[in-house]
Amino acid sequence: MTTGTRRTTDQLDDVVVRFAGGSGDGMQLTGDRFTTSSALVGNDLSTFPDFPAEIRAPAGTLAGVSAFQVHISDHDILTPGDAPNVLVAMNPAALRANVGVLPKGGTILVNVDAFDERSLAKAGYEANPLTDGSLSSFTVYEVPMTSLTQEVCKEAGIKPRDAERSKNFFALGLVSWLFTRPVEPTLAWIQRRFADRPQVAEANTRAFRAGYHFGETAELFESNYEVRPAAFEKGEYVQVSGNQAIAWGLITAARLAGLPLFLGSYPITPASDILHELSRRKEFGVWTLQAEDEIAGVGAALGAAFGGALGVTTTSGPGLDLKAETIGLAVNLELPLVIIDVQRGGPSTGLPTKTEQADLLQALYGRHGEAPVPVLAPSTPSQCFDIAIKAARLAIKYRTPVIVLSDGYLANGAEPWRLPDLTTLEPIDPGFATEPNHRADDGTAVFWPYLRDEVTLARPWAPPGVPGLEHRIGGLEKADGSGDVSYDPANHDRMVRLRAEKIAGIVREVPPVVVDDEGEAVLLVIGWGSTFGAIATAVQRARARGLRVARAHLDHLNPLPANLGDVLRRYPKVLVPEINLGQLSRLLRAEYLVDVQSLCRVQGVPFRASEIESAIVAILGAAQ
Repeated sequence: MTTGTRRTTDQLDDVVVRFAGGSGDGMQLTGDRFTTSSALVGNDLSTFPDFPAEIRAPAGTLAGVSAFQVHISDHDILTPGDAPNVLVAMNPAALRANVGVLPKGGTILVNVDAFDERSLAKAGYEANPLTDGSLSSFTVYEVPMTSLTQEVCKEAGIKPRDAERSKNFFALGLVSWLFTRPVEPTLAWIQRRFADRPQVAEANTRAFRAGYHFGETAELFESNYEVRPAAFEKGEYVQVSGNQAIAWGLITAARLAGLPLFLGSYPITPASDILHELSRRKEFGVWTLQAEDEIAGVGAALGAAFGGALGVTTTSGPGLDLKAETIGLAVNLELPLVIIDVQRGGPSTGLPTKTEQADLLQALYGRHGEAPVPVLAPSTPSQCFDIAIKAARLAIKYRTPVIVLSDGYLANGAEPWRLPDLTTLEPIDPGFATEPNHRADDGTAVFWPYLRDEVTLARPWAPPGVPGLEHRIGGLEKADGSGDVSYDPANHDRMVRLRAEKIAGIVREVPPVVVDDEGEAVLLVIGWGSTFGAIATAVQRARARGLRVARAHLDHLNPLPANLGDVLRRYPKVLVPEINLGQLSRLLRAEYLVDVQSLCRVQGVPFRASEIESAIVAILGAAQ
């Protein structure tokens, strides 16, 4: 093939691309721009950003590798893919850290300029993998990305070291050509993003164009590929991450309730982006406080709730530990409070940038005394919006703290989201007390802060400053009705039971668990939170093998759906995949006395659908 020869464009149903490089190579940005251009084409998509755990790991080492995996498709997809079809490796460490997940026959695009002796040694290679035959089972394209970027930037007077920083845009241009992504949106974004740094904009533009034209003119590639648009329901779509969706859901909930939104938070990975997003939304009546620590953050949020706002605090597992006492205070005060826990690998500092589902039992039981709270868990990035609204609705209606268990995978992952019609969302009535509600012995009208609604058992919400509604508040046990401090044993027993009954009564708001069963299934695969996509994909694949398997997923973890026990008892076998050591399994066994099998993974990464599929086959393969 000669340079400039017209190539064919082959059609693909879907493709998984993984960009990998050092923590300073801009892989998150590169993956995000490739994702955005794919969204503009109309593909369905799912992403998995994989951040290094160390903030400043030594350059070129395995600990400093950053990756971004994106799955694009012409049909509905639920995961970022089990394994990449294409790996873009910007240095030896990126190759070594990621080649193990690439299936045989996969494609590797390497920045060959980075494969010098020093970089190979840093990555732990004793020999160059590009020449020692260890990559013979893959299709490898060696591209001098760094030197070509420096060459095209030289004409603009950009120094080689400055030009080198734009090599990620060379890679983006090359992959954009390989998969026929439009160039105009990326070029326009570069001009907007770097408008105040024209030399950087010029370097990135030149690098991106050079990468694209390299794909067009080099003799390396016989063809490029096209993934056609997916069929979506009509509407306006945006690309949304889980953290963005939670922030927007909280704003929407506050607007539905007619309340100011107050976030008291301390920055912590991977929850910080919720604070960042809300801090930019002051036009919606949002107040944010970056507190000095986790305890101050939740204390401020609870104080805001006392003052009549929608109080919210965001955190991850270590912060939830520190907030436990104040959450118990909120249970005692019976005030609305939303706690967002974006789970990460633990215990202690653990794996700050990696995902896990190990805070479930802490959310359910991790407080002093009998202090039950509702616990919800979104299953996709876009569902984080709906769960945030539901959490606020329950908190306000039942005067209780509510915990939302997201995780790092959902928080940073992205997918297309159809913008809802906000006029169809049901308003939230804060139901503020407006007048005294009790008659004293002398006939005087007084306000009792612990007289309860007969249905919800919620107490009145009376922000300070309303004449006639003055009342005492604090962490000591209160007398039923009057709210006076009480040490009476019988009263304490009554109050503990009333608070528990109130939370148990929320089951009225919990939809029945829905089972996807094509008939005569003998195995139920049930999960919660971010395992949704992997479970659904695995079950679909298992059915294609002829296996009789059903699936269900839980968004409400306390209280659990009223029909869950009946559903579990319908199936001879139950499998629970979760990214912990079997916390939901333990709960289901204790609550319903059913035998469930756990499929556990705690490696800091989400399940691959193939892992769950293999577990299904192991259980059912011999029997069917």
